[in-house]
Formats: sequence, structure tokens, C-alpha cells
Amino acid sequence: MPLSNTEEQLMKYLWELEPCYMKDLLEALPEPKPAKTTVATLIRRMTDKGMVGFELRGNSREYRALVSKQAYFGKQVKGMITDFFAGSPTEFASLFTDGAELTRAQLEELQQMIDGQLKNKK
Repeated sequence: MPLSNTEEQLMKYLWELEPCYMKDLLEALPEPKPAKTTVATLIRRMTDKGMVGFELRGNSREYRALVSKQAYFGKQVKGMITDFFAGSPTEFASLFTDGAELTRAQLEELQQMIDGQLKNKK
């Protein structure tokens, strides 16, 4: 289930800090910091979506992501490819080569990544 933009921002901190407690999240968030009740509501919604879990440690909850950052964003990218590029990963990749104005070094890095994937496919 997709996250809202606000939930996604909070999830980024959770991925960095996990496992963590509410106080850890609140400390990590930039100014102006949201109210603790706001963060608690977001975490509850993310828990309901199956993205966040927790264990009770005394009177506190220790939170952790139930979905990895790579898995979450991989699913988001697949959805974008389906929705905006007629299911064509090649059309999606053309954004990087045609529209992103990448430097030669960045293009060479992409080429190395593609070459590595090709070797793995043999």
C-alpha cells in the first residue's frame, strides 16, 4: 500500500534509525518539528498499512520497518513504469539518457551497472 508524502518522509528517518523509539524519531526530524501526537498518528497509519512494526520494551515501543527501502521504492518505480511508460522499462530508462542531462561520468557509471546486470543474466 502506498504511503503519503508525509509518511514517506517519516519512513526515510525510520529506515536510517531503525530500530528506534519515538524520541529518536522526534529528535531526528527537522525544524519545525511536528507534534508527538502527529508522529504517533503517522506511525499508527503506517503500522495499519503493514509498513511499520514495533515491540514493547517496558513502557516504550521500539519501531522498525517491515518493508525495506529498496523493496518499497522498487515497487513504486514498477508502478510508475506501468502507469506512465506503458509498462516499458526501456522508455523509463530513456529519461536518464535523454532528459536528465547526465555527465559523461554518470553515463559511464550507468553503463557499468547495465554491464554488470548483463553478466548476471548469462
